[in-house]
Amino acid sequence: MLSVNRENTVRQDHSPYFIKSIRNRWNDFLIKHYFSKNFEHLGKHPMIIGPLATKVLGNNITAGDFLHLVSYRDNPVRFTTWQGKDMAGHIHIGNHCLFAPGTIIASAASIVIGNNCMFAADCYISDSDWHGLYNRVRAFRCTKPVVLKDNVWIGHGAKVGKGVTIGENSVVAAGAIVVKDVPANVVVGGNPAKVIKKLNPRRHRLNRDFMFRDAEKNQYEQQKLQRYLAGSNTFFGWLRAIFLPRKTD
Repeated sequence: MLSVNRENTVRQDHSPYFIKSIRNRWNDFLIKHYFSKNFEHLGKHPMIIGPLATKVLGNNITAGDFLHLVSYRDNPVRFTTWQGKDMAGHIHIGNHCLFAPGTIIASAASIVIGNNCMFAADCYISDSDWHGLYNRVRAFRCTKPVVLKDNVWIGHGAKVGKGVTIGENSVVAAGAIVVKDVPANVVVGGNPAKVIKKLNPRRHRLNRDFMFRDAEKNQYEQQKLQRYLAGSNTFFGWLRAIFLPRKTD
């Protein structure tokens, strides 16, 4: 039998502000008491949409302040480390990083992600081939650490393989396959990825940390926005839109 989320069948969010507030508090509870327990360390002010949908598997996974993550049950974000003979994965995520749905970070050695890095939907980062060319029974001599330096942006569906270092401020275009080091301040694309544009390192750049320099103000502005978007929504109007939606909803 097909399962349908009725709230997702309407065009607008008819929730009154107090319903949004209840959802936010419940989400904060899930982050604190469930999501955060999956990390060796999780920094302050994580902003997680879909904390129970996110898959955090294995040890040695740490994340810095203001982790921003969007995960859905049918397209979860996954952080995975593998431990075993000749294998001990580590994932370290810096401050102010953003992960979109479907992104997979899988480590058998070490993946270090700098500050202000952004990952569009369905990215894949791995430090291992997981099977050797000749020994296909286990991951043996087929791992090399991956490093993404500060302000790296990985585009939709891009993949980064073992042993790769991506320099500061560089961008990996959508769908690119990165198998060699990427210098700082460039855009790479294609399969295998090559430099297609150089960025001006002296040009002023706004990074994600700019949005969170005043955390309390940012939170206040988010609450103001939610209250504004809720507008004149009412409890009974919300229920009506769920159970008796109109075309204009």
